Amino acid sequence: MDSPQRRKSGLNLPAGMNETSLRLETFSASSSSSFRSISISSPRMISSLTSPSSSKSSTCSDRFIPCRSSSRLHTFGLIEKESPAKEGGNETYSRLLKSELFGSDFGSFSPAGQASPMSPNKNMLRFKTEHSGPNSPYSPSILGQDSGFSSETSTPPKPPRKVPKTPHKVLDAPSLQDDFYLNLVDWSSQNVLAVGLGTCVYLWTASTSKVTKLCDLGPNDSVCAVQWTREGSYITIGTNLGQIQVWDGTQCKRVRTMGGHQTRAGVLAWNSRILSSGSRDRNILQHDLRVSSDYVSKFVGHKSEVCGLKWSHDDRELASGGNDNQLLVWNQHSQQPILKLTEHTAAVKAIAWSPHQSNLLASGGGTADRCIRFWNTTNGHQLNNIDTGSQVCNLSWSKNVNELVSTHGYSQNQIMLWKYPSMAKVATLTGHSLRVLYLAMSPDGQTIVTGAGDETLRFWNVFPSVKTPTPVKDTGLWSLGRTYIR
Repeated sequence: MDSPQRRKSGLNLPAGMNETSLRLETFSASSSSSFRSISISSPRMISSLTSPSSSKSSTCSDRFIPCRSSSRLHTFGLIEKESPAKEGGNETYSRLLKSELFGSDFGSFSPAGQASPMSPNKNMLRFKTEHSGPNSPYSPSILGQDSGFSSETSTPPKPPRKVPKTPHKVLDAPSLQDDFYLNLVDWSSQNVLAVGLGTCVYLWTASTSKVTKLCDLGPNDSVCAVQWTREGSYITIGTNLGQIQVWDGTQCKRVRTMGGHQTRAGVLAWNSRILSSGSRDRNILQHDLRVSSDYVSKFVGHKSEVCGLKWSHDDRELASGGNDNQLLVWNQHSQQPILKLTEHTAAVKAIAWSPHQSNLLASGGGTADRCIRFWNTTNGHQLNNIDTGSQVCNLSWSKNVNELVSTHGYSQNQIMLWKYPSMAKVATLTGHSLRVLYLAMSPDGQTIVTGAGDETLRFWNVFPSVKTPTPVKDTGLWSLGRTYIR
């Protein structure tokens, strides 16, 4: 049975608590109910609502109050909704309220009004990643602290490739002519550089730095163009008298001389079997060394000197540029150009076919034009054009990456690297004191050599090495991996 004290009070008292620690106060209220408040001498307070008609006793239990210092409340971010500022402002009151509710350190972890850009939801409470200490074995970075990037953030972009601003080699080239319409430098697939200096042609072997004098045309003629075959064994020379000479580069012996031009032949271009030559006489001749005649066909279309010639990589199309500001595209099945592109406003010497995309042609204009233009030769549409600010003398596409290099004359004499198709500048190189009229690329595609009227040849490392494919491991005789025969 309950003791008289418990029945009188109508309360179940916890063990260790007696009636002397309680003080009962009764307040009058409405006729339907009455409130009884119990004051407890202990720090915890209990309030109960009883009804006089209730005969059953109610049981009260204590609440659990967590310790805020160990609950890591700073890992919860409170996102405040933006509201129009009221007159007088209540920022000070908000800070004081947060400090009282969450402690003085709360403000340093969750600034007012700063929502996480990585959280698209609108939840009031958002759990944040806790920063690990420098000695924590669970630190998210090798430095022991968060690097500042969220785990949801993507990998940062690669930094731009660093291109050396100075040439790694400079060669003197006395008597290298300062003539926009000539093409006096070419680099063979066997790593031999040919340079036309006055009446002579010199060969420089890159692996040994050995210089060999190939020929001397004599006092009555001069070198206007040099061009290696794709195999790199033979070199052709265009002369001021209009002759086309073919030389064996290894034995330094002349193999053949072909005529057909009335005046100087300033540009040459080889495909797999056919040699094309352009001249001041405005004609383009097609030479085939397998036949006895000097040339097998003639392309007539330019109204002024032909100064640019390039075969496409598949040998199907020939692009020609002239001093008449025209860019013409030919094929071997017609004596007339299949495309006439007339958007340039100056001579077109710089021509380059993309090795990465078929039917993509780049061309550059002279001093009055200064633009690099890109063409789709399938339909003749201009894809893009960019004003370089100076005369475009040469263009060459990298075979390792989708970038191209341009050399320039008036008025900045610079060398520029471009990323295609964005045409973002990768680097600008300077060093020549006169127009950079000549350009050739090494067989590995990493180094270019530039020549100018300042009678120097400068070698620049501008392109990365080709990305070698991951070798396929042969697992047996019938492996599906590639095999190589050397």
